[in-house]
Amino acid sequence: MVGHLLPTLHDIQKAARRLNGFAVKTPLFPSFALSERLGARVFIKPENLQRVGAFKFRGAYNRLCQLSDTEKSLGVVAFSSGNHAQGVAAAAKILGLKATIVMPSDAPKIKRDNTLSYGAEVIEYDRKTENREEISQKIARERGSILVPSFEDFDIICGQGTAGLEVIEQGQEIGVHFDHFFCPIGGGGLISGCGTAIKTLSPKTEIFGVEPENFDDVKRSLAQGERLNNDNQSDSICDALLTPLCGSMTFAIMQKYVDDVLVVRDQEALYAVKYAYESLKLVVEPGGAAALAALLAGKMDVTGKTICILLSGGNIDQEVFKKALTTSYC
Repeated sequence: MVGHLLPTLHDIQKAARRLNGFAVKTPLFPSFALSERLGARVFIKPENLQRVGAFKFRGAYNRLCQLSDTEKSLGVVAFSSGNHAQGVAAAAKILGLKATIVMPSDAPKIKRDNTLSYGAEVIEYDRKTENREEISQKIARERGSILVPSFEDFDIICGQGTAGLEVIEQGQEIGVHFDHFFCPIGGGGLISGCGTAIKTLSPKTEIFGVEPENFDDVKRSLAQGERLNNDNQSDSICDALLTPLCGSMTFAIMQKYVDDVLVVRDQEALYAVKYAYESLKLVVEPGGAAALAALLAGKMDVTGKTICILLSGGNIDQEVFKKALTTSYC
């Protein structure tokens, strides 16, 4: 049992009020082509249309906007392969803070360039030989800055959970109840926040996460009842989902709310990027398309169900996008 309080629906609702006017309330829309293909009623929540092109802005802004004036004057430090980096950098720019981001040297160029464009300082590291958390903690100590985790943080989780809150509220507006909700898992912040909101408002909705092959630490951890590491640190096209280990807080929440975790191969993720572009008319990165990939690859039978698929990000390099467009159905 973790030694801290876990977020509640009330906390996520407060986060939604803070984000009002800053984060995009992304649409919830039906996909008739995907519904026909899967034999289900399918709705899409496109967080690739969120500010900075990923859901990460929600948590970053919710965390940073609550800093005291003294804390804001010290600046913030974050570590990320790109989407949390952009979220923190953009939120810091809005709030007038200095942001330093520790990013892997193999991060997608578009994510690094976008982070720099928000005025953040980027410090690179080798994810195979160096520890990003240790580097970030050292910088924070030396500069007196505030460390902003990418997922293992109460306010980050609450901010990410606003996407799930919107799913239920938008569904209610059109008279739709969801049997299943699918979203990608990296460190677990998104599915923890969304799971909290969705299960509280709609207890019968089942929550499914999706991880990349060989980075299925959450699936294995939930089965084992304890947190397990990923042996790999890179070597997947789903760069946004490559975390060494989920957090103690996110794990506790996932144990409570996540019904199962599916796993996808790189080729399946790339095909989902292609499908999203050609059929949904959306640009999505491989990690952001993981949930879509799982269903396109038949990882779960959703026939006759009403489901929501969250696309978590759309920051994809040209080379990867070109590769995805030439990927055959798998």
